[in-house]
Amino acid sequence: MANTPTGLTAADLFERNREWAASMVAQDAGFFKDLASQQAPEYLWIGCSDSRVPANELVGMAPGELFVHRNIANVVVHSDLNCLSVLQFAVDVLKVKHIILCGHYGCSGVGAALNDTRVGLADNWLGHVRDVRDKHGKYLGNVAGTAAVNRLVELNVAEQVINVAQTTVVRDAWARGQPITIHSWVYGVHDGRLRDLGITVSSYEEIAPKLDVVLQGYK
Repeated sequence: MANTPTGLTAADLFERNREWAASMVAQDAGFFKDLASQQAPEYLWIGCSDSRVPANELVGMAPGELFVHRNIANVVVHSDLNCLSVLQFAVDVLKVKHIILCGHYGCSGVGAALNDTRVGLADNWLGHVRDVRDKHGKYLGNVAGTAAVNRLVELNVAEQVINVAQTTVVRDAWARGQPITIHSWVYGVHDGRLRDLGITVSSYEEIAPKLDVVLQGYK
């Protein structure tokens, strides 16, 4: 199988699929039979659509182990029925125990929001990240360039953790005693490593003190 995807045709992709399926069966003859019979992930991943951030692969999970929602700059908006539907299905139907909010350093969407770079229709979506920039502007004043983008990446993850916790889906789950932990992670495209920002919460009340620790580190 070629290492580079440049110039691949649809036929090439189907061939790669056949090779992948065959390799999975070679490793485990019952893999697809077991996969088809159930879906029971314990984790919901909310991340960026960036092609360099393959959720399953970077945490070493197989198909069926991670429920995934992705959008530009990993934003959770209370009016986004797509994201909320994924969240509701994950919590109420699949009964996931963990929600991972993961951004990534060098995010071009976050960079565009930071610098007011016009990218087209997506500017409307990135307005949510510009809101984060404006809210936490005092933590961005002492950094510039790539460092500023990466700090806004972290601040954006923190804000999206709050947004997830404020949804009726998660609030109702916590109210009925369903265990759900929200995690704040950032992925380094430059080194393949995940970082934990430290805002790991199992109730809404835990957010403020943990967010304060993160913000204090930017002063």
